Amino acid sequence: MTTVCVVGSGAREHALATVLGRNAEVIVTPGSPAIAGSTNTDALEIEADLFVIGPEVPLVDGLADELRAQGKLVFGPGADGAKLEGSKAWMKQVLANAEVPTARFEAFTEVEPALAYLDTMQDLYIVKTDGLAAGKGVVVTESLTEAQDAVRSYLSGDAFGDAGRRLVIEEGLTGPEVSLFVICDGTTAVPLQLAQDFKRIGVGDTGPNTGGMGAYSPVPWAAEGLVDEIMQRSVLPTLAELTRQGVDYRGALFAGLMLTPDGPKMLEYNVRFGDPETQVVLPRLESDLVQLLSEAAAGKLESTPEFTTDAMVTVVCAAEGYPVAPVKGAVISGIEEAQAIDGVEIFFAGVASNGDKLVVNGGRVLNVVGRGATIAEAREKAFAGVDKISWPGMQFRTDIAEKAAD
Repeated sequence: MTTVCVVGSGAREHALATVLGRNAEVIVTPGSPAIAGSTNTDALEIEADLFVIGPEVPLVDGLADELRAQGKLVFGPGADGAKLEGSKAWMKQVLANAEVPTARFEAFTEVEPALAYLDTMQDLYIVKTDGLAAGKGVVVTESLTEAQDAVRSYLSGDAFGDAGRRLVIEEGLTGPEVSLFVICDGTTAVPLQLAQDFKRIGVGDTGPNTGGMGAYSPVPWAAEGLVDEIMQRSVLPTLAELTRQGVDYRGALFAGLMLTPDGPKMLEYNVRFGDPETQVVLPRLESDLVQLLSEAAAGKLESTPEFTTDAMVTVVCAAEGYPVAPVKGAVISGIEEAQAIDGVEIFFAGVASNGDKLVVNGGRVLNVVGRGATIAEAREKAFAGVDKISWPGMQFRTDIAEKAAD
């Protein structure tokens, strides 16, 4: 039987391991006490037929290159391609070179020029760390003062250390956001299905940005032909530009777009499956994920992904104090009761074991995923599962997929 090694420890990796486990034996490193097949063995010391790298940090740090140097089959870009996420300024320049529709932008390392550029904006101000900041290095605000404060705290290193000492300022765009995963083999690409996620901590998209508080798929309100338009106007030109620069991109390309009145515009690329979108997209896959990712890793993408018509909604349950200062150590109760509900699945993230109990050990603790014939039914299942789970200070949004379920 094929053996697949999944690198990572979060809910995304739990979902990957679950779906890959339909057709392979799966090892997860470092995994967690809640993910079957977890091991502390370093990925470079594991023997497997395919390696799937979940998080962005090891990709940016070149783990895929190290594994390929050992002759391993790897799904995940090398460090050169991972710069799409590792440097927002570089990513935006790639978009500009490829003539991909995106927001007007400039990159800065000095405070005064950055503040002067902010003055050319109006209504909405967007400030992003150039480097990785665990999904939290973005300020979107209507307050010029708040944007100015972000510039100063980023460039000083106070907010995100070296990740913020270079930043990108973008014009504000308006419209709904969508996410699209694309599987790439270096020369060709195939899209999966659309999802929508919810980044802010609070109901009604209020409060600070997080790594993601929920998601749903499919996106019933998306216009027919939207995926084809995204591929033709954005993704394929980006891949062509990467190829022109000598980048052999084999892995997932995660496109985050805003559907503006002028058409879809690229907000950002991530170089891996997104979290929590993975938890609602990949479990809907009816075809063989092992085969699909193996083909991409080998540079010979031939399979066509096939999906169920069922919908999935995930609600992220987060620790008290997240995203600023998560409180760890609380005992989690109600997991078995939630899992007993038909159509409910739980993917675990920030957890640790304390005897026979699971305890909170991170910001985003677990995902409760509901499956149903419609978004409304899937949403009902997800929240039925959430209602069974508790720990002191548990946070979750009650409006995940609410509008899509109407």
